[in-house]
Amino acid sequence: MSVPVPIRWALLLTVALISPVIATLFGSAGLSPETVLQCLAGQCPGATEDLIFYDIRLPRVLGALLAGGGLAIAGATLQNVTRNGLADPYLFGVVAGAGLGAAIVSVLPDYGLLPDGVSLPVAAFIGAWLSVLMVQGLAMSSWARTPEQLLLAGIAMSLMLGAATHMVLYIGEPFAANKVMFWLMGSLARIEQTHLWQIAIPLSIAVMVLWLVGRRFDAMMLGDRAASSLGVHAARMRLLGLMICATLTAVIVAHCGGIGFVGLMIPHIVRQWFGVTTRAVIVGSLLLGGLFLVWADVLARTLVSDQELPIGIITSAIGSVFFLLMMRQRA
Repeated sequence: MSVPVPIRWALLLTVALISPVIATLFGSAGLSPETVLQCLAGQCPGATEDLIFYDIRLPRVLGALLAGGGLAIAGATLQNVTRNGLADPYLFGVVAGAGLGAAIVSVLPDYGLLPDGVSLPVAAFIGAWLSVLMVQGLAMSSWARTPEQLLLAGIAMSLMLGAATHMVLYIGEPFAANKVMFWLMGSLARIEQTHLWQIAIPLSIAVMVLWLVGRRFDAMMLGDRAASSLGVHAARMRLLGLMICATLTAVIVAHCGGIGFVGLMIPHIVRQWFGVTTRAVIVGSLLLGGLFLVWADVLARTLVSDQELPIGIITSAIGSVFFLLMMRQRA
């Protein structure tokens, strides 16, 4: 028996609201349900519980919610503008560029240009954007005018920047290399309260813009010629979609490192549950992507006792199984 779409929306919204509260219970220092409820009411029973809940646990859970939603929206947008269900923000060299920036700033001597804890995310953001600008340069040339060529250009850029990152790590100091390698596998341990606004603001702007131009993106799914016949400038809309995708991914990668498969997997599930229109996919991806990453982070914190796994390992493992099941259904 098929569940009506409005009920699916209600269930997804309910679970997305409840899950962050439940997720704050898990971690190396356990919090009881009573303690969590007291802290949510602003009356933590002690200074230790107040520190764990407000400075560590809650920013991390909210960061997972925002990062998961942002990566899923970036993936859905990229899949729409390229008309390719396998398109992923990481294929455009965003993570590779961020990794190169992080590797360079970790290996080079620190001259005190930026405060501690800021240099790595800033360098990662700059590296991610530079990689996107190079892909955009190829897209505006005669080399990559079609969506297929654009994807190939992104893959080539990703491989080139990845090779440069490995070279920098190879010649760099071993401790710094290990630090960058762990960061590239993805982690929400660095998320602080100030970082939440840095992710939430561009994410909110992206959702509003995509909602306003949703019908134009729907037209692009019919092809460039069909979109032009409907009065939609396909090249401009593709550029807008790529800029949104790049900004969201660069901001999230700068703070959370490499978290794969979210932007590739979540939009497929949303389209099956709620339809293929851009507005439905964007809202569904925001909720389901955040929900997915919240629980992936819980697994990363609890699967191994007294040790935290990189969240990128969890998402990649789940994503690979998902696509094997999807391939079996289509066979």
